[in-house]
Parts: sequence; C-alpha cells; structure tokens
Amino acid sequence: MPKTYRVVAWSTGHVGRHVIAGIDARPDLELVGLWVSNPDKVGKDAGELAGLGRSLGVAATSDETALLDLAPDAVVHTAMADHRLFEALDDLQRLLRAGVNVLSSGPVFLQYPFGVVDDSMITPLDEAARAGGVSLFVNGVDPGFANDILPLVLTGVSERIEEVRVAEILNYATYDQPMILFDIMGFAGAMEDVPMILQPGVLTSAWGSVVRQLAAGLDVELDGVEEWYERVAAPEAIELGYATVEPGTAAALHFEVRGMKDGRAVLVLEHVTRLRDDLAPDWPQPAGAGCYRVTITGEPTYTLDLQLLGTDGDHNTAGLKATAMRLVNAVPAVVDARPGLLTALDLPPVFGRGLVV
Repeated sequence: MPKTYRVVAWSTGHVGRHVIAGIDARPDLELVGLWVSNPDKVGKDAGELAGLGRSLGVAATSDETALLDLAPDAVVHTAMADHRLFEALDDLQRLLRAGVNVLSSGPVFLQYPFGVVDDSMITPLDEAARAGGVSLFVNGVDPGFANDILPLVLTGVSERIEEVRVAEILNYATYDQPMILFDIMGFAGAMEDVPMILQPGVLTSAWGSVVRQLAAGLDVELDGVEEWYERVAAPEAIELGYATVEPGTAAALHFEVRGMKDGRAVLVLEHVTRLRDDLAPDWPQPAGAGCYRVTITGEPTYTLDLQLLGTDGDHNTAGLKATAMRLVNAVPAVVDARPGLLTALDLPPVFGRGLVV
C-alpha cells in the first residue's frame, strides 16, 4: 500500500486555499491540520475556508503548538512573507527545528539563494533543517517551476545555447492582492515615485535566484547580474473592481534581471505586467490569456509558451493554483529527500501522481 503523508496547511490566503484543495485531491496526502492568523477563521472547517462547499473534518487553529503536536510529515507554508521577511524566516526555522519538513511559497529568494543573499539568511535555515532531520523547499510557479525546471528540461534538447530567457507575460487586473499590486509593485502610484520592487537591488533579491539557479543548472559562471525596467501610465481611469487606477499613474511594468557573461545577457528573467491588455502594445504579448514563456536562442532556437487558465476562466487563478500545486505535489519528494535546504536541482522529477480522474 502506498505511503500516506500527513500534512498541515499553513494559511488560507490567495495560495493557501488552493493548497487545501490540492492536498484533498491527492490520495497519498492527508490534511491533518490548518493554521490561520485571522481569529475570525479559528474553528472553521478547512473545506469551508478553501471554498470547496463541503467539510473536510479539519478545524482551523492559530495554536502552533497543537499543530506541531500532531507530528505531521510536512507543512505547506503559504503565509505572506513579502512584508514580514524576518518574521517569516523565524517561522520557517521554528517549524524545521521541530522536526517538520516545510514546503513554502516564500521568501522567494530561497528558491536558490546562493550568491543572491548573504549567508546569514541561508545558514540558520539550513542548520535548523539539519538539526530537525528535515528539509526546506521554497518554490512556486514564478520564482519556481516556470523558470527553473521548465527551461532546464528544454535545454536538454539544445546543441548550442546563446541565451535562455524566461518570461511571465500576464495581465494582473484580476489579481486582487492590493499589497503586492500597489505597495510593492507601485501600480496606481505616481510615475515619478520608485516603488519598493524597483528600489536598487530588490529585483535581484527577488528574482536573482532564478538567474543563479539557471547558471548552476547549466554550469555557467556569470560575471554579474544587472537590472532593467520601464513603466507605462494609464491613459485613462482603469476600474479593477476592487480599486481604481487613475489616469497618469502606473499601469504597466516591464522588467528584466539579466545574468551577464562576457558583456552580454545570457540568462534573463523577464516580467511583462499589465493592468489592461492594450497597454504598451510594443512590449512582448502573451500566448492565450496569459503565459510563462521560455525562449532558448541558439541551435536550434526554441520558444515554449505555458498558457494559464483556471476553470473559472481567469489566468490569475491558474497562476495561484500552479504555485500551490508545485508545493503540494512535491511533498513526497521533499519528505524523502536529504535534510537541509533544497532547490529544484536537488529533487527528482515531480509528477501529478494519482490526480487523473
């Protein structure tokens, strides 16, 4: 009989609710606990909080000790980390030292932190995991699957590679996450203001992990990493349903994090983010409603478009679900892996076992 892995879901936000659904969908995973930060959610059933329309028999709690006492095999951690970086790192360390494997959606630089952040932000986590005899895997769709495993697999049919470019090309209008859109990315803000994401070094801290992991996977020694961006203002008011973007404020963002070798970009992470499809028509356009694109220039040249679309017709729902399922489906591989901090380069291929209906 296949092994069953006992899992705790950590948060019920934009990604967390899909984690709950994903755990429920896999026959080899059992949801045994659910952590929430909102007191109003305590005591509610996980199925209700995930919007499944049925009970899962697991009540949400804010009691961390009670959840750890369940001795789960893994925690799938999707609590917001962008605005509470050091608190999030402390949370991860605490779970690891308690002897629980952790799969997390952030902080995103932990996808492949080596050469991206100071060792003081890496070593304590690795030591905590080894002390607990467990593993930590941070991933998602971007940073994550769309720009680590997907491009690296495609390079396996290359003869010569001149550039690997991994791009997210999406309209974020239905991404109802004001903190990320407005506070971090600067949408709806004055064009002369430089938002958090565009402060010097922030792009590299967030997505330099993508470039560095590609370099490690392809055995490329980079000379350095560079940042570049451009923005476009809203020509008139854009109604998002949950906010209004006024004319003249930021409504589209295009940036690149470039891994440089011998004076040219050889590994590039690119984002094209719009709040309306017709903005910046000269920028790269998506396939379908939105896509993650891998372009390998060389012999031969390949272009691979991963199109996203949820059953609700929204590509942003699909992106959130992809982040959740990248973690959920990796639970068996992470639990069975060596102790310590893991990256996608350390794991075997992860498949959607048991998911065919």
